[in-house]
Amino acid sequence: MTDRNFKDGCVFVIGGTGGVGSACVKSFHEAGANVVFSYNSNLEEAKKIEDVHNGVASIQLNLIDEDAVKNCISKISKDHNGINTVVNAAGFNIPQKYISEIDSKLWRDVIESDINGFFNLVHHSLPELRASKGSIVFISSAGLFKYPPGDALSVAPKATIEHLIKGIAKEEGVNGVRANSIALGVIDAGIFHRLLNEENTFFDEAWHEAVLNNLALKRFGQADEVSETALFLASSKAAYITGHCVPVDGGYHL
Repeated sequence: MTDRNFKDGCVFVIGGTGGVGSACVKSFHEAGANVVFSYNSNLEEAKKIEDVHNGVASIQLNLIDEDAVKNCISKISKDHNGINTVVNAAGFNIPQKYISEIDSKLWRDVIESDINGFFNLVHHSLPELRASKGSIVFISSAGLFKYPPGDALSVAPKATIEHLIKGIAKEEGVNGVRANSIALGVIDAGIFHRLLNEENTFFDEAWHEAVLNNLALKRFGQADEVSETALFLASSKAAYITGHCVPVDGGYHL
């Protein structure tokens, strides 16, 4: 699709082996973008995605390692003649815990991976995005609009990142850089599946019933509904949209 304007440089998807991340790789690739995605440890899944999507490349990356982020951005830019889009779809198996149950080590670990990892990505990718007049899309949480009990470890770091997104939009607009985020409700993929498969009782029948009761659309979301929103926000179709957090949550925030 030539009207998407992804012809110069590449789209870099962080967390491309996850449920939403892999859907983003697919959507951008099918839109004609040159796509590179990162994975943290799942090399096997990364190779499968490369095999399915001819021309898509993967690279191992942990956002906590700033030197690795710097080297990764530099290599991708050199190999693909720049970076026009950064989509952060990285997801972690963050446990559902009430604030009273969170210990200080777990809190620090989540802050390090989510907030500091995202800052490392922003710090080293902004020069590339200025050069390409590109954009950032961050996959966030609908918990920013309506707090779900037990979700502090996910929502609190994303609240900080949301203000970074708005700051980037405000400060970098003069350089042609846009920044937006997508606030996810329950998406029937990726992290949600992994958490369901773990031995815990948080996501019991009562939890499912309560979530569905809070949705305007009485179903959970699909990964491609998120990836198509990310594609729109990063594309020329959304050239005058920046600093927004778009809910893809079935009306949970209402």
